[in-house]
Amino acid sequence: MGKQFESLTERLSEFITEQKIFFVGTATCDSRVNVSPKGMDSLRILNNNRVIWLNVTGSGNETSAHVQLDPRMTIMFCAFAGPPLILRLYGMAKVVHKNDDDWNELFAHFNPLPGARQIFDLSIDLVQTSCGMAVPHYAHTSDRELLSDWAKTKGDDGLMQYWEEKNQSSIDNIPTNIMTLNFS
Repeated sequence: MGKQFESLTERLSEFITEQKIFFVGTATCDSRVNVSPKGMDSLRILNNNRVIWLNVTGSGNETSAHVQLDPRMTIMFCAFAGPPLILRLYGMAKVVHKNDDDWNELFAHFNPLPGARQIFDLSIDLVQTSCGMAVPHYAHTSDRELLSDWAKTKGDDGLMQYWEEKNQSSIDNIPTNIMTLNFS
């Protein structure tokens, strides 16, 4: 049933590119575990052991706070259509902010998304598959545009104000450094 790999195979990379949603898990040694759903065509495979995903403004910023203290990250994909499969990418991540040297190079891999606030760069050290036979079938009907529309309406100044008010610390009061690292 389950298999482990040191890196992504061509078949697993194809599976990833077909998915409309993925889940990101992070935690520090003493924080709450955060699992967050992601979509919006925001993940790119750079090579068999490296993926990046563009993170947009949301109600919290747990992943950024966690990764800056403990870089462990798991990304999980589930087949909601077609043959069953669960795929997990385990590794060490870093947060790339707009003022970081590698922002422009990494950001160029994406279609710009309104509200982009950081990029997560995951170095994969283990790829694991499992059966997924209990995962139900779901049909993707469309992407939601609500978050993009909200970010466009906010504009750059409104987004910075939102980051200052809502995204500077995790629910466990771990700093995200979003204002310092994006605008220093």
